[in-house]
Amino acid sequence: MKLYLVDGTYELFRNHFGAPPRTAPDGRAVGATLGLLRSLLLLVTTPGITHVACAFDHVIESFRNGLYSGYKTGAGVDPILLAQFALAEEAVAALGLVVWPMVEFEADDALASATARFKHDAAVEQIVLCSPDKDLAQLICGNRIVAWDRRRNLVLDEAGVVAKFGVRPPSIPDWLGLVGDAADGFPGIPGWGGKSAAVVLAHYERLEAIPADPHAWGLAAISASRAARLAESLTQHRAEALLFRNLATLRVDVPLQETLADLEWQGADERLKAICHRLGDDKFPGRVPRWRTS
Repeated sequence: MKLYLVDGTYELFRNHFGAPPRTAPDGRAVGATLGLLRSLLLLVTTPGITHVACAFDHVIESFRNGLYSGYKTGAGVDPILLAQFALAEEAVAALGLVVWPMVEFEADDALASATARFKHDAAVEQIVLCSPDKDLAQLICGNRIVAWDRRRNLVLDEAGVVAKFGVRPPSIPDWLGLVGDAADGFPGIPGWGGKSAAVVLAHYERLEAIPADPHAWGLAAISASRAARLAESLTQHRAEALLFRNLATLRVDVPLQETLADLEWQGADERLKAICHRLGDDKFPGRVPRWRTS
């Protein structure tokens, strides 16, 4: 079987900007939540998809905000979208999916922890990370652990990571430590861009392995003068590079309680009907082909 791990936060954002606006009878905006329900129902009713879990950033902040003050927060996020996070978690759980609402950690950490737990299970043929988030590229392994951009229907395997970023998956946190990640709120190291970071890390793999002396690099794709500037910047900003790598490194110790059997979709719960009534869409439950008997 294949295990599908969904970044619910990304999916909720995607539906907020892509699904038609909808208003519940009580006046609340619920378009993102209804769009998310439709998207996940399509996923779980696709032939061959049996095991699914969905992780959310229950709050936008995490332990990383304590490590770096500039790390992403909920500031600037549309309040209409923020107001739907708890509602979306409730609705997805009622649809019958395992939901991991993250508070101390982030949704990506839950997906990483689930990947670490189940990747060695003989029953798992493949793990599919349902998100285009570049942070998740560090988890990809061969064709057994892949990322699926459902919006564009693109699958990223390990060869695709190398083609896209210039480094293998284990080096993605180091690459982000040098280049930065605007979406997560950290800037990277002055002078380092995606191409230079890829050339250096394709050879050295980890930040600690990059020689302080640029004369020792011997990388034909980088001139001696360019290597000198990069090495000087890394020397001056090494602490920041290591901090940013730490921010980009996904945690695999989230305390998830579910077994693999728990992740098998058994159908929706009866409470979904009441939730959909509150959302103003009494027709949605009629599209659900399977309901739990207990």
